[in-house]
Amino acid sequence: MGGAFLAAAVLARLGGRIGLPTIPLFILAGILLGPHTPGVVLVSDPHDLEMLSALGLVLLLFYLGLEFHLDDLRAGGRKMALAGGTYLALNVGAGLGFGFALGWGTSEALVLAGVLGISSSAIVTKVLVDTGRLGNAETKPILGIIVVEDIFLALYLAALQPVLSGADSLAAAVLDGGKAFGFLLLLALAARFGTRVVSRLFATRDDELLVISFLGAAVFVAGVSEWFGVADAIGAFMVGLMLGSTASGERIRTLVHPLRDAFGAIFFFAFGLSIDPGDLPVVLWPVLAAVAVTLLMNVLAGLGAARVYGFGPGPAANISTTLLARGEFALILATMAAGAGLDERLSPFIAGYVLLLAVLGPLAAGRSQWLTRVLPGGRDYAVAAPEPKTLTPPGR
Repeated sequence: MGGAFLAAAVLARLGGRIGLPTIPLFILAGILLGPHTPGVVLVSDPHDLEMLSALGLVLLLFYLGLEFHLDDLRAGGRKMALAGGTYLALNVGAGLGFGFALGWGTSEALVLAGVLGISSSAIVTKVLVDTGRLGNAETKPILGIIVVEDIFLALYLAALQPVLSGADSLAAAVLDGGKAFGFLLLLALAARFGTRVVSRLFATRDDELLVISFLGAAVFVAGVSEWFGVADAIGAFMVGLMLGSTASGERIRTLVHPLRDAFGAIFFFAFGLSIDPGDLPVVLWPVLAAVAVTLLMNVLAGLGAARVYGFGPGPAANISTTLLARGEFALILATMAAGAGLDERLSPFIAGYVLLLAVLGPLAAGRSQWLTRVLPGGRDYAVAAPEPKTLTPPGR
């Protein structure tokens, strides 16, 4: 574990000198020091870091919930649903069509629909933090789309599991989906009506007690969420949403920063450990085609979300590039596909696709002004407003 932290830090410091984002460098550290690459093997079994990696994802999404103010969710629910639904329709639909076009099978196409359709919440959160855009106006639709994706994710996994396992019946799938949706509804009601009670429970002047309390709550609810068939990340997000509106919200944001950064780095390092570079050449052309499809769909979705919120080409470019990366959910699907005995090309395809977009996503987000110039009205926008309007971050 110590070696993983140090390796990630060294590569990130070297990359920072030439302007590279940290996410792909953390992943690269995992690839170079993992069991699939010749040379020094720091971690021979990626499962050794599984719990720490899960904690990193939970803390990244918990922090995202802290920044997503409950008033924004209540006031912009309709726009959020429209922007998120548009994003999913374009990307999941394109992923399903791409899967059928490959001819690998119906189950494989259903898996690829999720792989190509869902952004990486962890990478999106890290990109927003690294680029300093948490206070930007277009961050609201970005976070809204992530929330809609996570809700869709819970229902999608519940429906996909019986298909891949060849299980039981439609009734069982509906029951699993209902259980997941019911738990999500319960969390939403707690966030909406339980803020005053939660604020009293977490009220303390002692930073140590506050850290233990919010960390325990985030991890516990994430674990219970998984038991109900909801992604652990969305459970942590909802806890952050509740705590961000309390009197302790600002202190929690400050205290969670070092935990988020440290375990977030381990999450991306562990992601790199799971990638075998030797498998990638077999699926190179399908991976490149899938990346091209995703780029196009994200640009269209970004333009659609910007239109819903009344933004110009600059924020549209930021939305498109920030949501580009794919990550943890795709890897979950790869594991499910391998366990179900699906086409053996599926796992290396997902690894190559996710790795390429995990690198391109943060790089593109940091240079979104290039996309702005080629969008309709982009050149005029760049002259009139070189930087998108910035708002005060919620709770700040």
